[in-house]
Amino acid sequence: MCGIVGLYLKNDKYESQLGALFTPMLIAMTERGPDSAGFAIYGDEVGDGWVKITLRHADIDYDWNALSEGLKHSLGGEVIWFKNDRVAVFKVQADEAAVIAYLEQYASDADILSTGKSIEILKEVGLPENISSSFNLPAMKGTHIIGHTRMATESAVTMAGSHPFSTGEDLCLVHNGSLSNHNGLREVLEDAGIKFKTENDSEVAAGYLAHQLQTGKTLAEALDSALEDLDGFFTFTIGTKDGFAVMRDPIACKPAVIAETDDYVAMASEYQALTTLPGIEDAKVWEPEAATLYVWERNS
Repeated sequence: MCGIVGLYLKNDKYESQLGALFTPMLIAMTERGPDSAGFAIYGDEVGDGWVKITLRHADIDYDWNALSEGLKHSLGGEVIWFKNDRVAVFKVQADEAAVIAYLEQYASDADILSTGKSIEILKEVGLPENISSSFNLPAMKGTHIIGHTRMATESAVTMAGSHPFSTGEDLCLVHNGSLSNHNGLREVLEDAGIKFKTENDSEVAAGYLAHQLQTGKTLAEALDSALEDLDGFFTFTIGTKDGFAVMRDPIACKPAVIAETDDYVAMASEYQALTTLPGIEDAKVWEPEAATLYVWERNS
């Protein structure tokens, strides 16, 4: 089953309340996905010459400060970081490739969950309510956020198999559904240089999107190709630095609903996840059409 929720703010009216507004949306999807949950939140953007990286380590007492000092010494730039449960968000004044190369050599036991200018991905195994609490989601601020609650069908219940999956700089994907051709597609993508950490079919969808973008396609073009190349059922929500996108497969058998007001756009697998939003009673509400891309972005 799985559940998807997303909230994009059109203005700054609710930015200080983004996490508080989103928390009941995510928890409302518990019955659709009690195994694990996660979210990608956007905001607190770094400037030119900086990269923002979300890292996770299984050891809650991992020495993030030592990693920070190592990055400073090796790369020569400023490093700002903060810890959130088993996750740490690093803002590094350096080239992204150099930071990743350092991490792969000196902190290979830390998982890189996301990279970019704005994105932070936080996810764990467990009930959505517990994960929201452990990351203090209600206190978070930002411009937009997408989340997922997972009911495992294609692979084991692990943090690595939970959503969102990173698909590139400031990009991520959450998926409700199942793909029938993920094993063959995985081999093709691996031959093209895409690396996978799990047997999850949704990770293949994320890898597919990443590869399409690497070949120079726009997000819209990549998703259009997905309609031809991905066999199975899916509702995708994709996070970008400036907004988010929603797309369903050509049969549209996986549920989705969108609500829009002057202040926000929200989506969910079920309408009941939207009922706590301010002004929802006056929102325009509709079910997205099959094989149709819906995009909301500040710079579009």
